[in-house]
Amino acid sequence: MKNATVFEFTSYQFEPQNQRVIFHYTTKFSEGEPLIFTETISLPSIPNLENIPKELLEKTLQSLHIILGISYYKFYCGTNISLPYQLSKREATFFTTVYKKGLGEFFYKNNLDPKISPKFPVSVQVDQTVQVVQGELNGERCEPLNRTLVGIGGGKDSIAATELLKAGGFDFTSFHVKTHSPGSGQARQSDLADNIIQTIGEGELKLERQLDPKVHDKHLYNGHIPISAVYAFLGVFAAILYDYSQVIVSNEHSSNFGNLRYKGLEINHQWSKSYEFELLFQNYVREFLTPDVFYFSLLRPFYEIRIVKLFAKYPQYFRQFSSCNANFSSTKNMAGKLWCGHCAKCVFVFTLLSAFLPKKELITIFGKNLYQDQTLLPMFKDILGLGAMKPFDCVGTFAEAQTALFLAKNKFTNDFVVRHFDKLSAGRAWFHKEVFQTNKANSIPEQFRFLGMEKILIAGFGKEG
Repeated sequence: MKNATVFEFTSYQFEPQNQRVIFHYTTKFSEGEPLIFTETISLPSIPNLENIPKELLEKTLQSLHIILGISYYKFYCGTNISLPYQLSKREATFFTTVYKKGLGEFFYKNNLDPKISPKFPVSVQVDQTVQVVQGELNGERCEPLNRTLVGIGGGKDSIAATELLKAGGFDFTSFHVKTHSPGSGQARQSDLADNIIQTIGEGELKLERQLDPKVHDKHLYNGHIPISAVYAFLGVFAAILYDYSQVIVSNEHSSNFGNLRYKGLEINHQWSKSYEFELLFQNYVREFLTPDVFYFSLLRPFYEIRIVKLFAKYPQYFRQFSSCNANFSSTKNMAGKLWCGHCAKCVFVFTLLSAFLPKKELITIFGKNLYQDQTLLPMFKDILGLGAMKPFDCVGTFAEAQTALFLAKNKFTNDFVVRHFDKLSAGRAWFHKEVFQTNKANSIPEQFRFLGMEKILIAGFGKEG
């Protein structure tokens, strides 16, 4: 396989009247023709650009250009980075960090040393403290509208967040990114999020990603990217274009815990959902884009088991939601099902919900009783902390899974998996009260912090759950 010498962020074209942005990338090799990739972001309507400073718009598009490029860089991992614009030292450090930590699982699975991760070039001419303010017109500061976008992916966490916001009387718009993957024969994104957004009933703003068709070709490497970082940048981009002041996501405390250490780097499948990324991204947006848009997770203080307990109070979503990643795969045929019933995510969510839902209701949601499937025993071991490692999926901690199984065992006492682990855990403390506690999350604005803490307690948790 020929050696990739350069990954180039070639150019982009912003075409507001055509409601799209087109991003171009080039991988250059030591010999032979370069490989060119193009991605298009489609907008829901023509944005009003009158109140958006040109510098802010350009900087946001450049930032989006860099983060979207991670989907194409990974195919050959070009040794040098070529940018058509300049970065300050802090900007370059930010993107170098996001690429390295966000691609940690990719490096591990491809047996690559994380040291090959790209180092973004620094230009000494750039002022490192430049800030652009969105609400400026003719040199005068305008107060931004207090409007909120809430990211929706179709899973339980974003549903819980929107229901908290509705209970608190907040107006918001559901934000969704629909990804198309040409050449696969189908859109990667199902109608899952659209159905959830309709049930939420608070309006919608949707961006669409049109990936380059060559993503389906055979490349040197492939694997996981920090997709939540991509959505974070797209959310802020949408907020700037359409005049929103908050971008809320639904990332939990559990996402802070990694899977393993590899060549000195902690590998965390959920790194771009972690508190570390959230703070890094908040600082980047405030320093180099605008202080008028704030990105944060409303559910940051809570372990996932606590969020699941809240979600269990909203049966109107039980036949619509899914956290199974097979729904977003271009290669897996779900045949109308929402849950594949055999992946780590299905096993983990089934386990957590089993603590709070009636047995019959849970089996109806998943289409079968996962506790009776003996072939899933190794997967249950992995999520309970008795296997080789925590699965590379968006699953919570071992303590949460153990606690949920402990709370569920009386309802599922005769089922194979429950009986197996009940014997295995005899004499061991499989209830961990700390998973119901509230953790500090200083990144949440005050008006939303009260909502997140108090409403979730009112919903039936109590101080210890």
